[in-house]
Amino acid sequence: MKQFLAYFGYLLLLLNFILYVSAYFKNNKAYKIFTIYLFVMMCVQLSSHLCMRFYSNNLYLSHFYFIGQFIILSLFYLKLIKENFQRRVIAIGFVLVLSTLSIQYVIRPELFFKFNLYEIFITSFLLIIYATFHFYNMLDEKKVFYFINMGILMYLFGSTILFLVGNLTAKFSLKFSFVTWILNTFLYAIYQLFILYEWIVNYYRKKQVLEN
Repeated sequence: MKQFLAYFGYLLLLLNFILYVSAYFKNNKAYKIFTIYLFVMMCVQLSSHLCMRFYSNNLYLSHFYFIGQFIILSLFYLKLIKENFQRRVIAIGFVLVLSTLSIQYVIRPELFFKFNLYEIFITSFLLIIYATFHFYNMLDEKKVFYFINMGILMYLFGSTILFLVGNLTAKFSLKFSFVTWILNTFLYAIYQLFILYEWIVNYYRKKQVLEN
């Protein structure tokens, strides 16, 4: 079941990248940044799968995933959000997170080969705040990247809880840890479906209208 969900999520990620990159040059900077995000996530997921298959240890790639996701989605929200206070929050959060993580890895380099709970929490928590900002702004503005934003909020909120709880309970219950990973792969597949739906509703239909 876990393998099926994982491969289903990977296939959706690949499909989404192909679809979004097909209209890369026809859309705005926020769209282009999100397309780059899909590409980076695809590279990290592929590398993680290959490392697990041939070397068995791929924990260090989780840092590229969480930090890469934080950097690119922070830039994505900077392009979407126009309100000055919210933009300052994003800019300050960007600098503080990267600074504190850099200091942490300099002081404790062994963390590079483990799950870093602080990294998981702080990068995901701030992105949840940025997604909430965007939802609030869309109450009075045009609904731009509505389904992607919904997917980000749903996935990050759920996966952060699962990562934190799963890490704390892994020592005590292997079965519970397995359930945690199953739920996370399920959330990731749902997230990719939100991204796919965004493209179908707002980009495929627009493309069809232009062609007609």
